[in-house]
Amino acid sequence: EQNHMPKVMRMAAGHPLLHYVLDALNFLPKDDTVIVAGYLREEVMKAFPDYPYAVQDPQQGTGHAVQCARAYLKDFDGTVLVCCGDMPLMRERTYRAMFEAQEKEGNVCTILAAVCTEDLPYGRILRRADGTFDRVVEDRDCTSEQKKIRELNAGVYVFDCKKLFAALGQLNNNNAQGEYYLTDVPKLLQDAGGRVGVCAACTAEEMLGVNTPAQLQAVEEYLREEQQA
Repeated sequence: EQNHMPKVMRMAAGHPLLHYVLDALNFLPKDDTVIVAGYLREEVMKAFPDYPYAVQDPQQGTGHAVQCARAYLKDFDGTVLVCCGDMPLMRERTYRAMFEAQEKEGNVCTILAAVCTEDLPYGRILRRADGTFDRVVEDRDCTSEQKKIRELNAGVYVFDCKKLFAALGQLNNNNAQGEYYLTDVPKLLQDAGGRVGVCAACTAEEMLGVNTPAQLQAVEEYLREEQQA
């Protein structure tokens, strides 16, 4: 029955995946934590009633998901964190490190990266000759050379909110999935003269999302170890 529920509601070590994510975000006010929900969203709303919700229907990619939260954020002039509800191993300190990097480096966008020796199916972070950010290439679009890059995009970002929504308006969906990718936004911001930084504060474990029963099992083992620690 796990498959007939939203992914963020799958159970791991006694709680839905989203429980762990929200727990790590508890340094932020609940009123400011907008949950974007699509598939079977009523289940999510019932389990976590204290948060504002944005509805994504139909679901047209990660960029589109953030666009759906616009109603709550359109007047906000500050820093916004975009993270995933199915990554239960992410730590509070990692999210905080991103806000700190954004402020310290004067970034319009900070991308969370993990340096990982395994060949995992995550986007690669490409850098220019001077070491600064160039762009993110999705795993399925990587050349064999790019596949060797060990710095992976964790899919978590901090943005200047106003600039984020301006860039989302420029996204196109000319890709294999016909979706609007949030991964295209940092490049747009950089092309517009903004500084994009990479914060490599993420461990390979934290980056684990849950798409398969094997991943759910792996995540559960980590969570149980933490609960026993």
